[in-house]
Amino acid sequence: MTKNALKKDRMMTDFSQIPENLKPLPSVPNLLTLSRIALIPIIMAAFYTDNHIGRWVATLAFISACFTDFLDGYVARLWSQTSRFGQFLDPIADKLLVASTLLMLVGFGRIQPVSFLPAIIILCREILVSGLREFLSGLQVLMPVSALAKWKTAAQMGAISLLLIGDISPFGGAVNLIGEGLLWVAAVLTLITGYSYLKSSLHHL
Repeated sequence: MTKNALKKDRMMTDFSQIPENLKPLPSVPNLLTLSRIALIPIIMAAFYTDNHIGRWVATLAFISACFTDFLDGYVARLWSQTSRFGQFLDPIADKLLVASTLLMLVGFGRIQPVSFLPAIIILCREILVSGLREFLSGLQVLMPVSALAKWKTAAQMGAISLLLIGDISPFGGAVNLIGEGLLWVAAVLTLITGYSYLKSSLHHL
């Protein structure tokens, strides 16, 4: 084997072969997840500007955070950089992002009162699933994310993105209507996936 081939082989080292306690904490996927959490204060601060620029900042920051949610998992699989820390932090980052933004939307009157219900359903489900995951982790039982749960996540992130920009978008108030409609879709999927997780966990309780 040539020197160049040896050098390339070392660069392509599989991180999955490295013992967990020797893996560097600030891996690229973990940094992406941490950046998602770091964007939350920016989104919240943008609400208090109460102008069009603030709306766009909040929307773009939220969309960027959603993109890191896809990117961190993709990079972790591509570069074999999965870690226990990442598996622990990723769902927490998602829940912090969604919960904080929904609460700000409700608090600043960006959602009609009738749509408080799907927001409450989503928040309650997140608390339920978090509790189940924590309990099952103590039993060394994994609760993998279902395909329907991924659609739920896509629906709620799309809904929140539309509600953040709201009526200042070029399409006016229609964006709010579509956003609230997607929020209801996300709530229905939330109930279905929450029930599915609970049912599959019952024999461990």
